[in-house]
Amino acid sequence: MRTAINAYSGEMFGFAQRALGDRGLAEDAVQETFIRAWRATRRFDPALGSQRTWLFAILRNVIIDATRQRTAVPTAAKADGAIQDQIDELLRSWVIEEALRRLTTEHRQAVIDVAYRGRPAADLAGELGVPESTIRTRLFYGLKALRLALDEMGWNDA
Repeated sequence: MRTAINAYSGEMFGFAQRALGDRGLAEDAVQETFIRAWRATRRFDPALGSQRTWLFAILRNVIIDATRQRTAVPTAAKADGAIQDQIDELLRSWVIEEALRRLTTEHRQAVIDVAYRGRPAADLAGELGVPESTIRTRLFYGLKALRLALDEMGWNDA
């Protein structure tokens, strides 16, 4: 567990702070995550996903619990659903960002500019001084590598 704390606590704190908007609550959330992980160590199955993915799933639940405690809204069911959606979106964006970091610079640029931003491949090719077919090839292999990176991270919802 000590190795996991050293490896992931910084990233987890950043994620929790963005989700909760409060440094103290984020620290508490990360601490609670590792307590829950320690108690549930026997349930961790590396065949289902990485330790990192497992810890972030626990953190997601801790953040949802912390947010529920902070917001006493009469329409709790609607609020809970909205909060969960926001946290899911934040987690999804973090995972995709992390997967994009694993791509080569050329592949990442093609995926972000052409696939995500909708920029024409010909425009990017002209800017970089390479044939349009090169950009399309980078896009193809970049998307393939992105899918592989997401799979390696244990993500199945992207």
